[in-house]
This record gives sequence, C-alpha cells and structure tokens, in this order.
Amino acid sequence: MPAITPQMLPAVIIFVAIYVLMISLTKWRWLVATVGAIVFVAAGILPLANVLSAINWNVLLMIAGTMGTVSLFIFSKMPARLADMIINRVPNEKWAIIALSVFAGIISAFVDNVATVIMVAPIAVTISKKLGTSPVPSVIAISIASNLEGAATLVGDTTSIMLSGAMGMNFLDFFVYEGKLGLFFINQLGLALATLTLLFFLKKSSKPLEKQPLTEVKDYVPTILLTGTVLLLIVASFMPLESFLPGWIVNNINGIICISICIIGLVVESILRKENNVISDTLKELDWQTILLLASLFIVIAGIEHAGVIQWLADAIYSLGGGSVFRMYSIIVWASVLISAFIDNIPYVATMLPVIASLSSLMNVNPTILYFGLLCGATLGGNLTPIGASANITGIGILRKEGYEVKNSEFMKMSVPYTLAAVSSAYVFVWLVFGPK
Repeated sequence: MPAITPQMLPAVIIFVAIYVLMISLTKWRWLVATVGAIVFVAAGILPLANVLSAINWNVLLMIAGTMGTVSLFIFSKMPARLADMIINRVPNEKWAIIALSVFAGIISAFVDNVATVIMVAPIAVTISKKLGTSPVPSVIAISIASNLEGAATLVGDTTSIMLSGAMGMNFLDFFVYEGKLGLFFINQLGLALATLTLLFFLKKSSKPLEKQPLTEVKDYVPTILLTGTVLLLIVASFMPLESFLPGWIVNNINGIICISICIIGLVVESILRKENNVISDTLKELDWQTILLLASLFIVIAGIEHAGVIQWLADAIYSLGGGSVFRMYSIIVWASVLISAFIDNIPYVATMLPVIASLSSLMNVNPTILYFGLLCGATLGGNLTPIGASANITGIGILRKEGYEVKNSEFMKMSVPYTLAAVSSAYVFVWLVFGPK
C-alpha cells in the first residue's frame, strides 16, 4: 500500500471528516458538504481560481432541468393514469405489485428515482387499503425497482448523469456503447432476474382486484415536454455540434437542453393555468439540497485530486488488485455494493469516478469495464438496506405516514435477494461484454 505524504494529510483528514459527518447527519449532508467545500478552499487545498472550473455545470443543469419538468409531469396526473391502466389489466394483488414495480422501474429510467416513488407508491397504498392488506411489500418493491432502473439511461439518476460527464457519453451510449449492448440492457436483465425473486416472495398474495376508475389527466403538455427532452438529447448525440457551436455550449449541451425545456414548460403552464405561482411552486419542488450537495462535492473532490489523494487511492486499489483487471473489476463492483448499502451513492460515485480514471491509466486498460462496474455496484447495491438509496428512504417515509413502521429485517427479506440477483447478472454481463479479450 502506498504511504500518505505529509502534503496529503490535511486533505485526507478533512475529506474523512466530511464523509463521517455525512453518514452521521443524513438530513444535513448538503450542509456538511458545503462547509467542507468552503474549508477546502479556505485552507488553500484547492485554489480559489479553480472553484468554478471544478463544478460540472452540465451535470447540475441536467439535474435541475429534469427535476423541474418531472414536477410538472407529476402535477399533470399522467403517471397516476398510466398506473391505473396497468392495474386494470392484472388479475390479483401479486401481479399488481409486480406490474407497479416494473412500471416504477421503467418510469425511473427517465424520471428521478425519488419522484418515481412519490408518484407510484401512493397508488399501491390505495390498492392495499381496498384489499385490506399491508402496503409494505408493494411499496418496498416499487422503491427498489425505481433505484435499480436509475442507471438505465443518461437522465435516470444523478449517478448516470455524473458517469456520462466523466466518460463523455451521450443519450444513445447508454443503449449501445462501443458497438455493444450498453447499460440500459444490463439494467433490463437485472430487472427481469430481480423481479423473479419478487414473484417467489409474493406467491401467497392472491387477492383479486377490482377495476379502477382512470385518473383524469389535467393537461398533456408536461408529457410532451418530458418526451421532447429525451428526443432532443438523442438528436444532440447525433449532431456534429462542435462544427458550428462554441465549445462551452457543446460541453454543456445536455444541461442546456434540460433546463431550456423546463423553462419552456414553466412559461407554457403559467399561461395555460393562468396562475402566478406555477414557477415558484416548481422551484420549491426542486431538490436544492441535492444540487448544492453535488456542487460542493465537485469542489471537494477537485481539492483531494489537487492534493494527490485521488492518485493515492488509485495506487492503493491497484496494489490490492495485484495488476489483475478481473480482480480489480471484482473489487470495485462488490466493494461498491457494500459501501452503497450504507452510504448514499452520489458522494461515493463522485469520489470514485476520478479514481477509476487514474486507475485505468495506471493499468493501461480501457476504463469502460471499471466505470460500468462502479455504476452497477453503486446504484444497484443501494437496494441492499433501507438507508442505501434515497428511493428506499422515501418509500419507508410514505409507509410511516400510513402508520407502518418497516423493520430492517422486513425490508431486507425482499431487498437482499432482489439486489443479489440484479448485481450478479450485471457483474457477469459487464465482464463478458466489456472485459478484455
């Protein structure tokens, strides 16, 4: 193992303190990260001149824009109507839970995981009330499926957006990358195998369902806007933008698309609803804490990189892997699963992305296998425990409001086999497809 030099020590101490406090003070992670970023700059670990360039503005604009459009989408009631249509086509409670879980997963590939749970979980609770059964299994199933599918597309999760920034991936690269099936299909395989574990767990849930009245959609503009966001991201991935646009626009094109669509949506909805509070209400719905957390983490990570800590981490992992790509890949995947079971995957992935870049350079290998291993392990691994993903915490919060306290053992009876099925399939798939030949 390489030794930590005296020059690295202050950065390491502050960095460890930030992570310990973020784990201990989960509700104040954004504040801990913000103060940590200020300390890094004030201590001279990261020069003040490097702060703005350290922040990935493309990622932040994508997150803010997508959150805003999704807020309008939820208000339109379209997700609730789609869920009603699914429920009316299944015979009993078991298949309703499976259908809602898969539906939540599909929605979550294009919509924030937490927003997806907020949209779909109340429908499961309503069904359970009508049947006189516990909503716990259905809400857990919806939460873990939402978290799993977040890594399927560029806009599905913050970690996917971060990965796309690190690797220079466009929207279509999540479907086909380097001429091979990409993360979207890796996630669908994981969803299919993980859903089989739900079928086994829910085998006794056979109460028949009654037809549901379809929720009335207030307007279709947000649906068009969300679809338009995806289509424009696809179009932008094909166009040679660098030949006719300034470099700063090309580098931030995905974020510009997402934030522009959101602004158009706010203006159109303000006109259609004839209300003055559409913009303010949508701004309130944005997860400003996550945005600030991520911006601060970009600064912190730039600081430890400037201090040489990232290279030290890469050297340490390299020594553990003994120079073997497969061993390195295995360490990254399964360590990510264990770490993400207890630590939010956003700060973890933000830290590890530059480590992977240094590690792949050190080993002189294509970084794709390690990047994909990181995302699969960190995103899918968050389902292992109730605190491993924001979607899980949100689902448990909804159940608590309904009077149901979910024990760790109750959650993990469903989540552990589900997670192991999803991660194991992704682990094998990524290695077979992207591993060195």
